[in-house]
Amino acid sequence: MEARAQPARRIRAAVTREFGGPMTVEQLDLRAPAPGEVGVRVTACAICHSDISYMNGAWGGHLPGVFGHEVAGIVDEVGEGLDEVAAGDSVVVTLIRWCGRCPTCAAGLPALCENRSRLSDLSRSPLTLDGEPVHQGLRCAGFAERVVVHSSQVVRVPDRIPSEQAALLACGVITGVGAVLHSSGSRTGATAAVVGLGGVGLNAVQGCVLAGSPLILGVDPVAGKRRFATTLGATHTAEPADALGQTLELTGGRGLDLVVVTAPSAAAVEGAVAMLADAGTAVLVGLPSGTTVTLDPEAIAERGQRIVGSKVGSARPHADIPHLAGLNLAGRLQLEPLVTHRFGLDEINDAIATARAGEALRVVVVP
Repeated sequence: MEARAQPARRIRAAVTREFGGPMTVEQLDLRAPAPGEVGVRVTACAICHSDISYMNGAWGGHLPGVFGHEVAGIVDEVGEGLDEVAAGDSVVVTLIRWCGRCPTCAAGLPALCENRSRLSDLSRSPLTLDGEPVHQGLRCAGFAERVVVHSSQVVRVPDRIPSEQAALLACGVITGVGAVLHSSGSRTGATAAVVGLGGVGLNAVQGCVLAGSPLILGVDPVAGKRRFATTLGATHTAEPADALGQTLELTGGRGLDLVVVTAPSAAAVEGAVAMLADAGTAVLVGLPSGTTVTLDPEAIAERGQRIVGSKVGSARPHADIPHLAGLNLAGRLQLEPLVTHRFGLDEINDAIATARAGEALRVVVVP
């Protein structure tokens, strides 16, 4: 007998109708999970600056849409053919949708899955309004009461971690820590700097601590963020204008083995390369959309330096997220102090404004 399609659920979600404009909380229809998909009741969704950039139209896209991709929640519905998760599981939902079979997935780089676009095209948006599709922003659409996503995006986490903290594991933590531990290729104990001490940069500081860096320079124009970085393990801090001078002073003119750039600016990238020692590595995490940088390729080659990109920290979510959750429970990775502001779904525009202002660390929306 043919299976009967499950009816769509009516949910509340924050809808973006105009790039750069305010969101409106509306009633949408969310279909049931198809085979290979999972339904999750959202208990928290942190705001990443990538959400803000997309909502501002920096990278194009389709509207109307629902954004938000740092999601924690509870599985409440599972599509056919899945046994990795079950109803009632505490999970995080990441934007990394991957096939598990292409060359990049096989190489342990699921964020670069060669089939990720095809998966998104085949998995039509589960959201509709009056029968018309609503874009599933960053493959999650977490500024909502529920989400339906591909099973590869869902990772179980211990329910002992509060959902407001667990949500950070979905992007900010794996991106920042992973930039150091996975993308950089640096040796254990490398001297390091992190340029940009927002939600991702502060986790890069924690990644440097986990990597045993004896010198960690935190660079940011905001004094409060510099002070907070020292509570996470930064040994020194500097304003951007003073970063190169302090680097040379701290290292006796040698430079640093590793500089992680999370600030989305061309000047930050150029400054980071200037801070490198011979054989040093600059890891680019920030996304300065539409800009170019000026570098001296002869000097980079002569000094054996490396410039590498890091997408979502080169993360392997199903391995990294449980590992990082375990570090948090063991007291070796801090999550609670990173959550500085909380808002309800109806306060989404205030939440975005707070995140955009730049003083907050991580702003979390609780439906």
